[in-house]
Amino acid sequence: MRRRPHASVAAGAAVAVVVAVGLAACGVSTTSVTEAEFTNELAIPPLAESAVNGGVRTFDLTAEKGATEFPGQDGPTETWGFNGSFLGPTLRAERGEKIAVDVANDLDEPTSVHWHGMHLPATMDGGPHQMVDPGQTWKPHWTIDQQAATLWYHPHPHGKTEDHVYKGLAGMVILDDDASAEADLPDEYGVDDLPLVVQDKSFDDGELELSDDGAEPGMLGDTVMVNGTIGGVQEVTSEKVRLRLLNGSTARTYAFEFPDRSMDLIAGDGGLLDEPAEVDRLRLAPGERAEVVVDFTAGETVRMRSAEVDLGGVAVPATMGGHDAFDVLEFRAAEKLKSAPEPAWSPSSHAEEDALDESEGAKTRKFVLEEREINGERMDMNRIDEVAYVGDTEVWEVRSKQPIPHSFHIHDVQFEVLSVDGETPPVEMSGRKDTIYLEPNRDYRLLMRFEDFVDPTMPYMYHCHMLLHEDEGMMGQFVVIERGQEAEVGVPAGHDGAGHEH
Repeated sequence: MRRRPHASVAAGAAVAVVVAVGLAACGVSTTSVTEAEFTNELAIPPLAESAVNGGVRTFDLTAEKGATEFPGQDGPTETWGFNGSFLGPTLRAERGEKIAVDVANDLDEPTSVHWHGMHLPATMDGGPHQMVDPGQTWKPHWTIDQQAATLWYHPHPHGKTEDHVYKGLAGMVILDDDASAEADLPDEYGVDDLPLVVQDKSFDDGELELSDDGAEPGMLGDTVMVNGTIGGVQEVTSEKVRLRLLNGSTARTYAFEFPDRSMDLIAGDGGLLDEPAEVDRLRLAPGERAEVVVDFTAGETVRMRSAEVDLGGVAVPATMGGHDAFDVLEFRAAEKLKSAPEPAWSPSSHAEEDALDESEGAKTRKFVLEEREINGERMDMNRIDEVAYVGDTEVWEVRSKQPIPHSFHIHDVQFEVLSVDGETPPVEMSGRKDTIYLEPNRDYRLLMRFEDFVDPTMPYMYHCHMLLHEDEGMMGQFVVIERGQEAEVGVPAGHDGAGHEH
């Protein structure tokens, strides 16, 4: 992969200002996407094989280098993937299952695998404190204890996450529970239940190129792919199709829509909503997921697209992808489609124990994102920024004070968005979330509970999920402890707090 020369944050800001002035004069996007020819069968990530021994379902993932042929590009292109050359298989498990993953690193540098959206012990989280050296294998294990949801996995090495994800290290995780098993929802994986990992890339002479020229919120590629397929086409055989959308990009925010129809939003990051919600357009920032059900008519061809996206009060939307509109994926419906019921489901038997209650809030914390810092601090691997008590419910108030795109992701928990600037949040923020887009200068109140996994010396992360921002230090650490363990709080020895290495 080629990387354009490094530019400092300060220099980058200057570049952005210059570009902004130019754009004010001409009013065009500097981040446009090349329109693809939709002629290539959509790749569907395979379901990962697993073995059950002693009541533990074990998966195998190997991070490795490879070469991938991308349509329309001079290839093969050097890429990274899990169990293959690009992306990785979909892991699937049920609530209550004990699982383990043998994570092998066949790369020539350390990496890690973070289970994004998963409730699990901090030592199994796969953040920057769980690095896997070349030639080594890491075996995290935990019990699935959360509602059915679409999650994902990706590397989380401090200072290198953007680079590793961009090269292709990512995959989806599907969790099932009693509610999803009985739901009236499309559920045939790869047929009417589609995993869609959407990413943007740039190529230079057939090789992936990751620029580092100071643009905000990071590099926006001119080529969009779904599951690694450029110009993908999916055959439709059912009247209703479930799309599990994952924004796997490093910096680009999408606004997914079908120009001639609405979609039924059925799930956010953390699982099914209380009921389906009709939406015309769905904004997803990097790291966010959503599930929608779309109606199709026999014999038709229609494309899902990303429309111009409302990024809130950012300085110059044209330089940050806000003015980009492009087709993403083409659907071709068969002449005869299988009938399908309207989306419906009943609450899980765990709904009452999963419920959050704002009146039980024990503490309110405030987080301000600005200048690659959270609350005035850049990430320090040797500093614990926040200490939470197990069993406590908390409200986190989050605000971005910069006119550029930021997002906010919290490890371990799934939160509810209580309000945005004091108002009821939009429907796409309903249900459980672990990542949200932050419009500048707006207040987001998030409700969460720290249910398990006491560990005073192994932190979880919270951070901006614009991966360049995360790598450059917009990240903090928190631990979950019992009352009385305050004196034990610290971090494991041997972490030097290495920063961005571009």
